[in-house]
Amino acid sequence: MLTSKSVVTPPQPAQPAKSETATRKLVVGRGIVFSGEITSCDCLVVEGTVKANIAGCHDINIAEGGLFTGSASVESAEIRGRFEGALNVSGRLLVHTNGKVAAEVRYHQIEIERGGEISGQIQAQAASQSSQSSQASQAPTPLPRRA
Repeated sequence: MLTSKSVVTPPQPAQPAKSETATRKLVVGRGIVFSGEITSCDCLVVEGTVKANIAGCHDINIAEGGLFTGSASVESAEIRGRFEGALNVSGRLLVHTNGKVAAEVRYHQIEIERGGEISGQIQAQAASQSSQSSQASQAPTPLPRRA
């Protein structure tokens, strides 16, 4: 008589998606006033009022009706509400139709939708060294001159 053994493995607990656990997102909701310093987050969403200095955050997103006052140094910024203070964006700054920026602004790339407003001291930043070297390697070789 032949018998077979079956191996039963217990079900594994469901693991949350990596993006859910890896993202450090701070949302300041409508009607909330936050004042202080933010030193580390992946994304700051401002729907209420934030009076702060930000360092170590990747993205800031100011919703329509949101107000940020202070300084921020981020990789990307999307402004639908108001930003006042100093803004340093190492990547892309996007000012949407209802967005208003009154600040000392430094950016690498900028896009302003029709109706968006930006005022203050505005300065484009040079591309990073790595992108400059890759662009230099892709530059066409000049043709030799004929004698």
